[in-house]
Amino acid sequence: MRKLVFLVLLIVAKFGFGQGYKIEVELPNAANQEVKLAYHFLDKIYARDTVLLNEKGIGTFQGDSLLPQGLYKILIDQSKHFDLLIGADQQFHLYNNGIDASKMKIEGSKESETFVDYLVFFNKLKAKSQELNRQLKSAASDQEREAIRVQQAGLNDEMKAYWDKINHELPGSFLYKFLVANEVPVLDISTLPKEVQQNDSLLLMARFNYQREHFWDNFDYTDERMLYTPFYKPKLDTWFNKVLYPAYDSVKPYVYSFLDDVESNPRIFQFTTSYFINASINSNILGMDALFVDLAEDYYLNGKAFWATEASLETIRENVLFYKDNLIGKTGADLMMETYDGEYVSLHQVDAEITVVLIYEPNCGHCKVFVPEFYKEVYQKYKDKGLEVFAIYSMDNKEEWTEFLVKHNMWDWINVWDKDHTTRFKIHYDGRKTPGVFVLDRDKKIIAKRLDVEQLESLMEERLK
Repeated sequence: MRKLVFLVLLIVAKFGFGQGYKIEVELPNAANQEVKLAYHFLDKIYARDTVLLNEKGIGTFQGDSLLPQGLYKILIDQSKHFDLLIGADQQFHLYNNGIDASKMKIEGSKESETFVDYLVFFNKLKAKSQELNRQLKSAASDQEREAIRVQQAGLNDEMKAYWDKINHELPGSFLYKFLVANEVPVLDISTLPKEVQQNDSLLLMARFNYQREHFWDNFDYTDERMLYTPFYKPKLDTWFNKVLYPAYDSVKPYVYSFLDDVESNPRIFQFTTSYFINASINSNILGMDALFVDLAEDYYLNGKAFWATEASLETIRENVLFYKDNLIGKTGADLMMETYDGEYVSLHQVDAEITVVLIYEPNCGHCKVFVPEFYKEVYQKYKDKGLEVFAIYSMDNKEEWTEFLVKHNMWDWINVWDKDHTTRFKIHYDGRKTPGVFVLDRDKKIIAKRLDVEQLESLMEERLK
């Protein structure tokens, strides 16, 4: 039995089974105070552990399991705190006679200690940069300014050399990944053909394409440790909203490739899938709701989104129902509706270069302004140039409808309604919010939607010259 116990203890000692974190802090300026160990997670900071320091400012953060590697903070109070990078070694001593990196010492974790050294180096580099910026503003000649710019470029080279030094000393460390995460390679235009270098439009496109293809070169978005930094979400925001070409067909392949790469990591997969479906439904880019429908059907409604509650799935199902029939590029659903005079007219049989499906209700505050303005500023101007309006009164009170038409004298476009809601027009053309605006071409393909009067006028000016 003694041999077995000895063997178990030997295995634990060798492989660290059951080893947690133990961070002894010595903060003389915070004696007898309660301090917190907090961690970054995406764009927020959360408290992980709390300790009351003794009269010498000494206390220990301790737990049975390892902390997620990432960027942490020691919080003394709201105005006194400092950063700490926690890597693989999580049993160490930290001393700081203040909140500056220059006063901090770490023993027991080479990675955390090297991070402190980097902070000291970076602060010195930052001071040099500020001084050079000051000199640049007061430089008297082009020659002086050029010399200063050379020095500024040298600072960037100096920082990259420091990163390389860290990577050499701590190969494969999280620290190195953390430091280079936001470095995006810049296109060397000398490698491009002369005709591209000398053409501003071609050069702009080359730079755009290069940034898109190399944006993630130094950021490992498959590494869960990057979630525990302030970088992941802003990086994703920039990529989705600014780096990718703002069009559904261009964005979708990159988003799906990204999700394929992270699907094996449940936590990253949950965050990024949730991010993309929310970003797509809230996007101002025309047609991006198609990406929402794709993500909903391919990741949520088929069971892959293991984190989704039934309430959230029901909301997603509803949005898919109201979006899928009126996506940009699809042929709009035909509607056979009753006119004000009691006849029936088919939307698809409307003979016009452009048909606007307009859904409104007279007592809607926005409709009261939008509909008459659209009628006067756009319809009257373009009705003889190929524009027709399929104006759907969405309620069931003909007296109310009549009063609105009479008040604004809107009798020359196609006025229709569906008193019993048998055509499902509110589903086919998402009538949950009014006014609803959908622009169809001659073949009744949807080319735009949710436009204001100014945007509609610009579109008509472009299409109906």
